Amino acid sequence: MTLLVKELGAPVEYIVLPTFAYEHKIFVGPFSRKFPQAQIYVAPRQWSWPLNLPLEFFGIFRAKTLEHEDLSTPWAAEIEQKVLSSPEVGIGPYVEVAFYHKRSKTLLVTDAVIFVPNQPPECISNESLLASAKNGLAVKILSKGKEVPQEPVVDNKINRQKGWERMVLQILFLGPSNLLEPKASFSQMSQKLIVSPIVKTLVFSKVRDWIDSIARDWRFTRIIPAHFAAPVNANRSDFIAAFAFLDDLLGERYVTRPSLQLLFTSIMGKAASYFPPDDMKTLSSLDQFLVSVGAVKKTVSGRKQP
Repeated sequence: MTLLVKELGAPVEYIVLPTFAYEHKIFVGPFSRKFPQAQIYVAPRQWSWPLNLPLEFFGIFRAKTLEHEDLSTPWAAEIEQKVLSSPEVGIGPYVEVAFYHKRSKTLLVTDAVIFVPNQPPECISNESLLASAKNGLAVKILSKGKEVPQEPVVDNKINRQKGWERMVLQILFLGPSNLLEPKASFSQMSQKLIVSPIVKTLVFSKVRDWIDSIARDWRFTRIIPAHFAAPVNANRSDFIAAFAFLDDLLGERYVTRPSLQLLFTSIMGKAASYFPPDDMKTLSSLDQFLVSVGAVKKTVSGRKQP
């Protein structure tokens, strides 16, 4: 990554950590050592689990905090930002900062939405794809009692595709309903802008004001998520459709006279956002367990239930 950045031939002035998540945080320290002159900015309310370690433990020093709609940042004239900082989900707050590059009309997010490509990306090796295509223990457990073939996996396009489909379902659902035949579930996840099932279950079923604000204020025509495919040609209607599982998303808060396109997109989005119930069982059980032990507080429209 640093080699690719250096090939641009431009100085790295700022390094931004737009979330609290470990898988993003762990790279900031090494990256900052490659570009020691760069100023580091981080999302507010940083935390880690199982130990809530300070940023310095991750090699992140002298970091400034990103603020909601802050007009004093060095990039404010070019890039706007909105902070989602919810105290209502998980064992700590869910924090994510979205950015809008005005000139290119690009929305940049971390985990809010994703676009799963139908074909595996080149960065995933054939060895990894074929290993995922093998009928191992996970496939046996999730096969619903069907006979699981044990023949060797031949290196061909069909098996590489099966490996990719299984990878995606395991990442998105933790415990998908049927890894033996992943194609049906995979087809509902791919080639459209969606909210990751795990993020949908644990986060965005509980907050929505941040989403409303992005859809209301920013006229983006493409989105760059941190996971899966990017950039994605997507606009406000696509973004709304991805979150159409939230009730009253097409409210008067940001659309005075909803267009037929937005209304149609919302209706289609609601239909597309209902993930396969069998695949969602693990995540639903996890969510119910976290609520039962008090680690997650159920909310409605971002407000606590009475």
